[in-house]
Formats: sequence, structure tokens, C-alpha cells
Amino acid sequence: MTSPSPVHIITDSSCDLSDDAVDELGVTIVPLEIRFGTEAFVDRVELSTADFWERCQSDPDLPSTAAPAPGAFAQAYQRAADAGASEVVVITLSSDLSATIEAAQQAAGAHTELACHVVDSRSVSAGLGLIVIAAAELAAGGASGSEIVDFVQAAAPRVRIHAALDTLENLRKGGRIGAAQSLLGSVLSIKPLITVTDGRVEPAGKQRTRTRALAHLVGLVSSESENIERLAVMHADCSDVDDFVARIAPLTDAEPEVMMIGPVVGAHTGAGTIGVVFIERESASSAQE
Repeated sequence: MTSPSPVHIITDSSCDLSDDAVDELGVTIVPLEIRFGTEAFVDRVELSTADFWERCQSDPDLPSTAAPAPGAFAQAYQRAADAGASEVVVITLSSDLSATIEAAQQAAGAHTELACHVVDSRSVSAGLGLIVIAAAELAAGGASGSEIVDFVQAAAPRVRIHAALDTLENLRKGGRIGAAQSLLGSVLSIKPLITVTDGRVEPAGKQRTRTRALAHLVGLVSSESENIERLAVMHADCSDVDDFVARIAPLTDAEPEVMMIGPVVGAHTGAGTIGVVFIERESASSAQE
């Protein structure tokens, strides 16, 4: 675990960082709530990622999610203050996907012992995870809270998330994609593609088979290889992830972080989802503008 820093990084459980990564980075995770029918679980506390995917195979109810209460963030702020932090930077999943940031802001407004900076990542899953990793590294290097906020706000537009789904059922039921119908086809094997654009989930086409869908993702990384600063592969309990990573890794100098999609995101994407996430180099992003 990293040494204590005057600035402590807090995020939510949609970041899909592993427990080992959380310990190594020294960040705090505020969990969302996961529901199967009338049963509710605290993410990562009462329901592990492995248990979630196992339950998805047998439970007739599609899972749903709920944002944390402000009190969950208030407790995290207090723990940071008690540990010696003078500032916290709270980096949440996109405000277009969840009310989590509102709970963080409410708690921040009521806290007086330390400076609380709440910032919208405009991202989710490994996109949020990559931003949190970079923010924690900055904090460990002595950056101030304001400097870290500036970094997050500058990095957010440079995060690219591309994923192939096995099913649209979860996204349609959860209402997280407005144009889901455009991805549907008469062929059962069609694999929908999605992207996260400015914090919102958007359709990005479809492929007829998983093989073609994965090849499409590999092609995206290949075409952007010179512009990639940080890279991740996210997957929803996929048996073919190792082969996929082996195809991605040689394409860029950025070593891919492999992240298992957890309950918060998995409730909306479903099993079998696999995706690539990268942060573009700042110079590449400026050139595109």
C-alpha cells in the first residue's frame, strides 16, 4: 500500500479496480447497492464480483443498481480525515449514468474537517478505474487536490470506452441506452457494440459474431496505438479474455490493465461483455480538436 498522502482519493464501486489494486493505490471505494428482485446487497461488501456473476447464471431476476446514500460518503470522508488527510478528491462514475455524484456532493457540503473536491469522471468501469489509478499516483507524488481535479477534468474527454455485448437485455431493462433498438437484428448471433461518449452509453454498431466483434475492438486499438497513454481490457467473466489480451498487448507500449467488470456495470451490460478502454495522449486529443 502507498504511504499516507495529505490528499486521499475516493471513488465508487463502479470503477472495477481489483481489491489488490485498491490496496496498492491506497484509495477508498464507496459501494453502490445491487438488487436481485427484493434482495439488496452492498457491492464488494455483501456481494463479490465472482458471487455476482455466479448468481446471474441462476437468478430469474435481472439485477439492478442504486446509488449510495450521502452517509456512505460522509463516513469515507471522516475516515480520511481521521487518517490524517487534509483533502479528498472524490471521482465518481458519470452523472448521466447514476446519482452517485449527488450523494458525494451532499456529503461534501456537510463536512467541515477537510477540503472535499467532487469531480465527475464522465466515465465508468475501467475508464473510471484508469483515471483513479492516475489520480492516486499524482496524490502519492505530492499533487494538491486542485491539481488532481484539473487532471481528471482534462483526462475525462480523452477516455475512450468500446465494448461488445452478448445481449442487450440488461441495458434495455435498465434504461441506460436510448437507441438500443438500432442495434437489434433478426440474427440471434448479432453482437451489439457500444461506446461511452461524454458520459453516456451510445450504440456503436453491431457485428454478426463474437469473433468479428473482438476483431473490431482489436482494430480500434491498432488504429489508435500511437495515441494511447493508458490501456485497459474489461470483461464480464469472459473465458476468452486471456486470448483477447494477448492480441491487444503487442499493439501499443501501454501495458493493458485487465479489469473484471463488477456488479454495478455488469448489471447493465450482462455476462460476456468485453471491451477496450484507453486514455488518449493529450497531444493526440488536441490535434483531433
